[in-house]
Amino acid sequence: MTATTPPAPDLVVDGTGLLCVQLLLKLRGRIAGAPAGTVVHIITTDPAAPLDLPAWCHLTGHTYLGPIPDATGRDVYGLRLTADATLTRPGAPWHPASG
Repeated sequence: MTATTPPAPDLVVDGTGLLCVQLLLKLRGRIAGAPAGTVVHIITTDPAAPLDLPAWCHLTGHTYLGPIPDATGRDVYGLRLTADATLTRPGAPWHPASG
């Protein structure tokens, strides 16, 4: 069995010190306008990120890539943006924009 190398990031979002909602709001703002296929690496200190990021990707339709190995020991997670993602409300990243 061979390990696959995670894709290199097109965009890095540093969410150090931010918790769930603030992290997702920063992420939402940074990916706005980025094209489908963009690989995003998120640096985070939020202990809930391993649960929140895949759940948010499920909600929005982006592809969660999982934890990314980091030589400095930081917690880094990856996702790939999709063309048909569900938008979320500007101040409420857990709620779809319509509905």
